[in-house]
Amino acid sequence: MHGWDSWIAVGDSFTEGVGDKRDDTAPGGAEEYVGWADRLAEVMADQRPGFQYANLALRGKLLREIIDEQVPIAVAERPDLVTLCGGGNDIITPGTDVDDVGALFDTAVAALRAAGSEVLIFTGPDPKVQPLLRRVRGKVAIYNGHLRAIAERHGAKVVDLWSMGVLHDRRSWCDDRLHFSTEGHRRIALRAAEVLGVPVVEDWREPLPMEQRRPWLQLRQDDITWTTTHLIPWVRRQIRGESLGDGLAPKRPELRPFRADTRV
Repeated sequence: MHGWDSWIAVGDSFTEGVGDKRDDTAPGGAEEYVGWADRLAEVMADQRPGFQYANLALRGKLLREIIDEQVPIAVAERPDLVTLCGGGNDIITPGTDVDDVGALFDTAVAALRAAGSEVLIFTGPDPKVQPLLRRVRGKVAIYNGHLRAIAERHGAKVVDLWSMGVLHDRRSWCDDRLHFSTEGHRRIALRAAEVLGVPVVEDWREPLPMEQRRPWLQLRQDDITWTTTHLIPWVRRQIRGESLGDGLAPKRPELRPFRADTRV
């Protein structure tokens, strides 16, 4: 058993769980996601009666929005644990200064630690396998350096996504090549559990099965499909200043016991 009684997860699409679609999403309804945080919360609830959990994360959020809208709630509630991941949407935005994003992240961790919560943060993953994200690989590496320094300065825990070899496999990413797949989220939940000292029976290091080599033509067709389905709409949103999270609300906005009817 672990020693956590309450946890608030704050962040963007990564923590909301985008890419890990619920199996019971109603046909024709809005897509609902599980994600690494909900998966880990279920494990923690099984081991700790009365365990409370909230997930305030919302897709498309910039770090400043996370700090203004979500962090104050976590500071006021003072849960045992707060997980914080943000800045990725800032980094992929052209013209963003990574040092400024790092300084902003530092203020959030400082506020959460001052409130008495344990804080768990995540480095950015190595985006080398993805054609869109690999363009900002250097910025992600610099940001990760800031995150590790922030964690050391404030006594926060770190989940190092960059070093997770299973995330270097394309199958750990979903079709939009921006978010993690169900398998990616599952592995990240296991890695976070390890860092937090939450007992689990599976190992995130377990290699993925050997992948069958795909024909060159099929790969190029996949690239075309991705360009029209995901890349062009993303560029349009960037130009218009729109976000995938516009008009949406957090899926678990209040700190409550993780009940059976809210399980993954």
